[in-house]
Amino acid sequence: MTNYEYAEVIIDISLNSLDRPFSYHIPDALRDKLEIGMRVVVPFGQGNKPRKAYVIALREDTDYDPSRVKDILEIAKDAVSMEEKQVELAAFIRKNYGGTMNQALKVVLPAKATVKQLTFRQIVRNMSREELISLKGEAIRKHRNAQLRLLDALLEQEEIPYEWVTGKLGVSGQTISSLEKSGALKINTTTEYRNPVHVNAGEDKRLQLSDGQRFIVEEIDKDINEGKAGKYLIHGITGSGKTEVYMELIEKVVARGQQAIFLIPEIALTYQTLMRFFKRFGNRVSVLNSMLTPGEKYDQCMRAATGEIDIVIGPRSALFVPFPNLGMIVIDEEHEASYKSELTPKYHAREVAEHLAQTSGAALVLGSATPSLEAYYRAKSGEYRLFELKERLTGGSLPVVSVVDLRDELKAGNRTIFSRRLQALIKDRLYKGEQSILFLNRRGYSGFISCRACGEVIKCPHCDVSLSEHYGNKMVCHYCGYETVKPTLCPSCGGKYLAAFKAGTEQIEEKLKEMYPDVKVLRMDADTTKTKDSYEKILSAFANEEAQILIGTQMIVKGHDFPKVTLVGVLAADLSLNVSDYRAAERTFQLLTQAVGRAGRGTLPGEAVIQTYKTDHYAVKLSALQQYEEFYEEEIAYRDMLGYPPVAHMLAVQIFGPDKDKAEKLAGDLALAARQDGKCAILGPTAGIVSKVKDLYRFVVYAKATQYSELVALKDMLEERLKANPPQKEYIQFDFDPINTL
Repeated sequence: MTNYEYAEVIIDISLNSLDRPFSYHIPDALRDKLEIGMRVVVPFGQGNKPRKAYVIALREDTDYDPSRVKDILEIAKDAVSMEEKQVELAAFIRKNYGGTMNQALKVVLPAKATVKQLTFRQIVRNMSREELISLKGEAIRKHRNAQLRLLDALLEQEEIPYEWVTGKLGVSGQTISSLEKSGALKINTTTEYRNPVHVNAGEDKRLQLSDGQRFIVEEIDKDINEGKAGKYLIHGITGSGKTEVYMELIEKVVARGQQAIFLIPEIALTYQTLMRFFKRFGNRVSVLNSMLTPGEKYDQCMRAATGEIDIVIGPRSALFVPFPNLGMIVIDEEHEASYKSELTPKYHAREVAEHLAQTSGAALVLGSATPSLEAYYRAKSGEYRLFELKERLTGGSLPVVSVVDLRDELKAGNRTIFSRRLQALIKDRLYKGEQSILFLNRRGYSGFISCRACGEVIKCPHCDVSLSEHYGNKMVCHYCGYETVKPTLCPSCGGKYLAAFKAGTEQIEEKLKEMYPDVKVLRMDADTTKTKDSYEKILSAFANEEAQILIGTQMIVKGHDFPKVTLVGVLAADLSLNVSDYRAAERTFQLLTQAVGRAGRGTLPGEAVIQTYKTDHYAVKLSALQQYEEFYEEEIAYRDMLGYPPVAHMLAVQIFGPDKDKAEKLAGDLALAARQDGKCAILGPTAGIVSKVKDLYRFVVYAKATQYSELVALKDMLEERLKANPPQKEYIQFDFDPINTL
């Protein structure tokens, strides 16, 4: 029995007023069973209502009168023990991103729902053959036919699956129990974990590393061997073999008896990545993503904790798999916005991974063809060690890129979404039996207003972001609140074709079928990928050349490798460029570079067409040339001038409420309190880009500071203010260095 008499718990209620530890006495019956991170049931409040809670600390004494401290009732049925480091990780998330400790604990917990463990039962012979034959004779005399069937089976084999006996043999549980009591058999029960990986991976065709790849592997491995595991950024052009580097590094980690987490940005990438890893590592690798059932998620965490697997692949939630001896975290396509949680607490996987790697003594490896400005800025400042891969593994060159001016297409009378150049190249690929990808860049498509004649976008004069169209003919800036009337004519050319872009993947698919009736087309977007296996089916069908053209949104341009794809068409490249967001140019550059990089990844040369109204914008020009460093220098100068991340830091204080006036007043009060604090620059309050969702009005206040810690202090001050005067129906979220505007 341990010396711990008391447990500190967090009640499973996400209220700021209850976001503190409560002390409970540990009864003798639980003294040797309780662990930090377990979920327990405690009597709470005046009525002693049973509430679930998380154990965050065990203590020998308490700061309260022992006679008034209540007993823990029991360990919750769905209890999952977390290691102390996971509680510490939850505390880190709570401190740096806001929300309650309860919300942070739910982020790092291995499973968020009660799940039934799978058990495997074996009926095992427990008597000699002679004794069983004697029992068989008795069963024949007494006409116990069910017993007879089971005894015959046990005479043939020593172990039989329980479900086979009750199913195929038709023997009841009561009959099995009676033979168990007689000593004829015993039942062995083992826990069986669900395995979501059901692939026939085939042979691992290990590729010969290039000199550049080998250098990276050797340098990082040398640091780890010397006990100096650090943080690394691999900037490799599309097709340069970053995944092979990750696999070599992870193989060395596993050989040391450690484990690795491999993060990928989208579920759509999981299948191809999993296949490559499964060929190399077999059943020592598993996957974790939102398409798994709660039982499958739970079991992958348990397989990791018990050492059944060494590698987990998945999106940001895979970061919290409870590996006992974590040796490496890899974040592929680290620039992707999906690594930032949009639910409270709004953590970024890259920053949490840094903290987890540091506290675990693990290496952190980031990789991208288009690194986020944050990662590259840290590499430039020496916080990360930078490696570069500048050549394609196939030996081929990057695609030849054509930038088509859509203004010229309109002047020439072409009103379709396909430029004449793109139409000619699609026809050519169909004739040659090669494949094409058409990418519709829909990000931010509905908010801004642009001129079809000249491409001019209506922008805020104060924030250098596009104004968003609102009801009542208004144009609004969602950073500073600037408003103006929607113009009827283009302020640049006087044209009357001012409108928001409206086109979807379905319309593009229909148009293609009109143009090429016999061509097989696949579409990959939110509508076609709702089921569990939809990503895999679409990607497999395209990889097997069951279709000549794949149409899709952002998910089709991220990390996929199709050797027969020799043409990529980017439709409406301007859409992400004009979204009301200071990251618009960065996102556009990343999307265009990644899209163009899908072409010519095999031995065949590739081509790409970028359709745009802004042929002279640096994000478009430099993505066509695949010149990341030049883009970084241009964009970081803009961020420096306006005080945007990564040069400075931002905090979005987001206010939601059912009453518009009350929500707006609370936003104004918080903005005033932040200004009076005097340590950060404050913008707003302003209404959200979408000002009302599900009957909740949305407002936002922005704060800027050079030091992240100053924004954390501001968040702490506002939280204390809200605790002292809790809003009645409004609620507040904090978003540090926001990826998406509200």
